[in-house]
Amino acid sequence: MKSPYLTRYRYILTLLALLACSKTFAANAWNYQQETDRLSNQTYSYALSPLPRRDLYDELRLEVVCRNKQLQVTLTADELIASQGSKFDISYQIDQSPPVALQMTTFPDSKRKGYTDSQAQQIIKALLTGKDTIFLRVSTLTRKELAGAIALDGMMPSVQKVLGDCSGVVDAPDGTLANYDFKAFQQDFDKLSVGQQKQLLSQIKLLLENAQ
Repeated sequence: MKSPYLTRYRYILTLLALLACSKTFAANAWNYQQETDRLSNQTYSYALSPLPRRDLYDELRLEVVCRNKQLQVTLTADELIASQGSKFDISYQIDQSPPVALQMTTFPDSKRKGYTDSQAQQIIKALLTGKDTIFLRVSTLTRKELAGAIALDGMMPSVQKVLGDCSGVVDAPDGTLANYDFKAFQQDFDKLSVGQQKQLLSQIKLLLENAQ
Protein backbone atom coordinates (compact mmCIF):
# COMPACT_ATOMS: atom_id res chain seq x y z
CA MET A 1 0.00 0.00 0.00
CA LYS A 2 1.40 3.37 -1.03
CA SER A 3 1.99 5.95 1.65
CA PRO A 4 -0.22 9.07 1.28
CA TYR A 5 2.81 11.16 2.18
CA LEU A 6 4.80 9.64 -0.71
CA THR A 7 1.93 10.30 -3.11
CA ARG A 8 1.68 13.90 -1.93
CA TYR A 9 5.45 14.33 -2.23
CA ARG A 10 5.41 13.11 -5.83
CA TYR A 11 2.48 15.41 -6.58
CA ILE A 12 4.38 18.40 -5.23
CA LEU A 13 7.47 17.47 -7.26
CA THR A 14 5.34 17.24 -10.41
CA LEU A 15 3.85 20.68 -9.77
CA LEU A 16 7.29 22.16 -9.23
CA ALA A 17 8.54 20.63 -12.47
CA LEU A 18 5.56 22.04 -14.39
CA LEU A 19 6.12 25.48 -12.88
CA ALA A 20 9.79 25.38 -13.83
CA CYS A 21 8.91 24.42 -17.40
CA SER A 22 6.31 27.19 -17.67
CA LYS A 23 8.79 29.80 -16.39
CA THR A 24 11.43 28.60 -18.84
CA PHE A 25 8.93 28.79 -21.69
CA ALA A 26 7.81 32.27 -20.65
CA ALA A 27 11.40 33.48 -20.51
CA ASN A 28 12.00 32.32 -24.07
CA ALA A 29 8.86 33.62 -25.75
CA TRP A 30 7.09 36.91 -26.37
CA ASN A 31 4.28 37.24 -23.83
CA TYR A 32 1.10 39.30 -24.04
CA GLN A 33 -0.13 40.69 -20.73
CA GLN A 34 -2.91 42.95 -19.48
CA GLU A 35 -2.56 44.82 -16.21
CA THR A 36 -4.30 47.61 -14.31
CA ASP A 37 -2.52 50.79 -13.28
CA ARG A 38 -3.02 51.12 -9.52
CA LEU A 39 -2.94 54.92 -9.64
CA SER A 40 -5.32 55.56 -12.55
CA ASN A 41 -7.24 52.25 -12.33
CA GLN A 42 -6.93 52.00 -16.13
CA THR A 43 -6.10 48.79 -17.96
CA TYR A 44 -3.11 48.68 -20.28
CA SER A 45 -1.51 45.88 -22.28
CA TYR A 46 1.96 45.01 -23.48
CA ALA A 47 3.96 42.41 -25.40
CA LEU A 48 7.13 41.53 -23.47
CA SER A 49 10.15 40.15 -25.30
CA PRO A 50 12.21 37.17 -24.15
CA LEU A 51 15.65 37.74 -22.65
CA PRO A 52 18.79 37.46 -24.81
CA ARG A 53 21.15 34.61 -24.06
CA ARG A 54 22.91 35.54 -20.84
CA ASP A 55 26.19 33.91 -21.82
CA LEU A 56 26.43 36.08 -24.94
CA TYR A 57 24.64 39.37 -24.26
CA ASP A 58 23.49 41.84 -21.65
CA GLU A 59 19.98 41.48 -20.26
CA LEU A 60 17.89 43.80 -22.44
CA ARG A 61 14.14 43.47 -22.90
CA LEU A 62 11.63 45.27 -25.11
CA GLU A 63 7.97 45.96 -24.46
CA VAL A 64 5.39 47.08 -26.99
CA VAL A 65 2.80 48.89 -24.87
CA CYS A 66 -0.74 50.19 -25.45
CA ARG A 67 -1.73 52.69 -22.76
CA ASN A 68 -4.65 55.11 -23.13
CA LYS A 69 -4.89 54.17 -26.83
CA GLN A 70 -1.30 55.32 -27.33
CA LEU A 71 1.56 53.10 -28.41
CA GLN A 72 4.86 53.09 -26.60
CA VAL A 73 8.04 51.01 -26.85
CA THR A 74 10.09 50.54 -23.69
CA LEU A 75 13.52 49.07 -23.08
CA THR A 76 14.73 47.61 -19.77
CA ALA A 77 18.33 46.78 -18.83
CA ASP A 78 19.84 45.03 -15.83
CA GLU A 79 22.41 47.84 -15.51
CA LEU A 80 22.19 51.60 -15.09
CA ILE A 81 21.50 53.44 -18.34
CA ALA A 82 21.12 57.08 -17.34
CA SER A 83 19.69 59.22 -14.56
CA GLN A 84 15.92 59.51 -14.27
CA GLY A 85 14.20 61.49 -17.01
CA SER A 86 17.33 61.60 -19.19
CA LYS A 87 17.74 60.88 -22.88
CA PHE A 88 20.07 58.13 -24.05
CA ASP A 89 21.13 56.72 -27.42
CA ILE A 90 20.14 53.31 -28.71
CA SER A 91 20.25 51.57 -32.08
CA TYR A 92 18.35 48.55 -33.34
CA GLN A 93 18.98 46.24 -36.27
CA ILE A 94 16.31 43.88 -37.64
CA ASP A 95 17.89 40.77 -39.18
CA GLN A 96 20.37 42.02 -41.82
CA SER A 97 18.86 45.48 -42.24
CA PRO A 98 21.06 48.53 -41.54
CA PRO A 99 21.08 49.71 -37.90
CA VAL A 100 18.68 52.51 -36.99
CA ALA A 101 19.71 55.05 -34.35
CA LEU A 102 17.28 56.89 -32.07
CA GLN A 103 16.90 58.24 -28.56
CA MET A 104 14.85 57.04 -25.63
CA THR A 105 14.15 58.69 -22.28
CA THR A 106 14.42 57.02 -18.90
CA PHE A 107 11.29 57.05 -16.75
CA PRO A 108 11.11 59.58 -13.90
CA ASP A 109 11.42 56.75 -11.37
CA SER A 110 13.96 54.49 -13.09
CA LYS A 111 17.58 54.54 -14.23
CA ARG A 112 17.30 51.17 -15.96
CA LYS A 113 14.17 51.58 -18.08
CA GLY A 114 13.49 53.97 -20.95
CA TYR A 115 10.72 54.63 -23.44
CA THR A 116 9.81 56.30 -26.70
CA ASP A 117 6.39 57.44 -27.87
CA SER A 118 7.40 59.34 -30.99
CA GLN A 119 9.42 56.46 -32.47
CA ALA A 120 7.11 53.65 -31.30
CA GLN A 121 5.34 53.12 -34.62
CA GLN A 122 8.65 53.08 -36.48
CA ILE A 123 10.04 50.35 -34.22
CA ILE A 124 6.83 48.30 -34.30
CA LYS A 125 6.66 48.37 -38.09
CA ALA A 126 10.28 47.19 -38.21
CA LEU A 127 9.49 44.37 -35.76
CA LEU A 128 6.54 43.22 -37.89
CA THR A 129 8.78 42.89 -40.95
CA GLY A 130 11.48 40.93 -39.06
CA LYS A 131 11.98 37.18 -39.19
CA ASP A 132 14.83 36.21 -36.87
CA THR A 133 16.20 38.77 -34.41
CA ILE A 134 16.36 42.37 -33.35
CA PHE A 135 19.85 43.39 -32.23
CA LEU A 136 20.04 46.25 -29.72
CA ARG A 137 22.88 48.53 -28.66
CA VAL A 138 22.48 50.94 -25.75
CA SER A 139 24.93 53.71 -24.83
CA THR A 140 24.94 54.33 -21.08
CA LEU A 141 25.85 57.43 -19.08
CA THR A 142 29.23 55.88 -18.24
CA ARG A 143 29.89 55.32 -21.97
CA LYS A 144 29.49 51.60 -21.56
CA GLU A 145 27.74 49.85 -24.45
CA LEU A 146 25.08 47.25 -23.69
CA ALA A 147 24.12 44.80 -26.42
CA GLY A 148 21.46 42.14 -26.84
CA ALA A 149 19.95 40.02 -29.61
CA ILE A 150 16.25 39.25 -29.03
CA ALA A 151 14.55 36.47 -30.96
CA LEU A 152 11.45 37.42 -32.95
CA ASP A 153 10.02 33.89 -32.80
CA GLY A 154 6.36 34.06 -31.79
CA MET A 155 6.47 37.85 -31.64
CA MET A 156 3.71 38.54 -34.18
CA PRO A 157 0.61 37.31 -32.25
CA SER A 158 1.57 39.10 -29.03
CA VAL A 159 2.35 42.41 -30.74
CA GLN A 160 -0.77 42.19 -32.91
CA LYS A 161 -2.91 41.81 -29.78
CA VAL A 162 -1.39 45.00 -28.37
CA LEU A 163 -2.08 46.79 -31.66
CA GLY A 164 -5.66 45.52 -31.50
CA ASP A 165 -6.00 47.04 -28.03
CA CYS A 166 -4.87 50.35 -29.54
CA SER A 167 -7.49 50.03 -32.31
CA GLY A 168 -4.94 49.33 -35.04
CA VAL A 169 -3.21 52.69 -34.89
CA VAL A 170 -0.27 51.21 -36.83
CA ASP A 171 -0.76 50.63 -40.54
CA ALA A 172 0.71 47.54 -42.15
CA PRO A 173 4.10 48.25 -43.79
CA ASP A 174 3.89 48.45 -47.58
CA GLY A 175 4.65 45.17 -49.27
CA THR A 176 4.61 43.13 -46.04
CA LEU A 177 1.48 42.47 -43.97
CA ALA A 178 -0.75 44.25 -46.48
CA ASN A 179 0.01 41.53 -49.05
CA TYR A 180 0.39 38.68 -46.57
CA ASP A 181 -2.18 36.01 -47.46
CA PHE A 182 -2.93 32.46 -46.30
CA LYS A 183 -0.65 30.92 -48.92
CA ALA A 184 2.30 32.99 -47.71
CA PHE A 185 1.42 32.02 -44.14
CA GLN A 186 1.47 28.32 -45.06
CA GLN A 187 4.89 28.69 -46.65
CA ASP A 188 6.29 30.42 -43.58
CA PHE A 189 4.55 27.91 -41.29
CA ASP A 190 6.18 24.97 -43.07
CA LYS A 191 9.62 26.47 -42.40
CA LEU A 192 9.10 26.29 -38.62
CA SER A 193 10.10 23.38 -36.42
CA VAL A 194 7.39 21.15 -34.95
CA GLY A 195 7.76 22.87 -31.59
CA GLN A 196 7.48 26.33 -33.15
CA GLN A 197 4.41 25.23 -35.12
CA LYS A 198 2.70 24.02 -31.95
CA GLN A 199 3.55 27.25 -30.15
CA LEU A 200 2.20 29.38 -33.02
CA LEU A 201 -1.00 27.32 -33.28
CA SER A 202 -1.65 27.68 -29.56
CA GLN A 203 -1.20 31.46 -29.88
CA ILE A 204 -3.55 31.61 -32.89
CA LYS A 205 -6.13 29.58 -30.92
CA LEU A 206 -5.85 32.06 -28.05
CA LEU A 207 -6.30 35.00 -30.45
CA LEU A 208 -9.43 33.44 -31.95
CA GLU A 209 -10.90 32.70 -28.50
CA ASN A 210 -10.33 36.30 -27.38
CA ALA A 211 -11.81 37.66 -30.60
CA GLN A 212 -15.14 35.91 -30.06
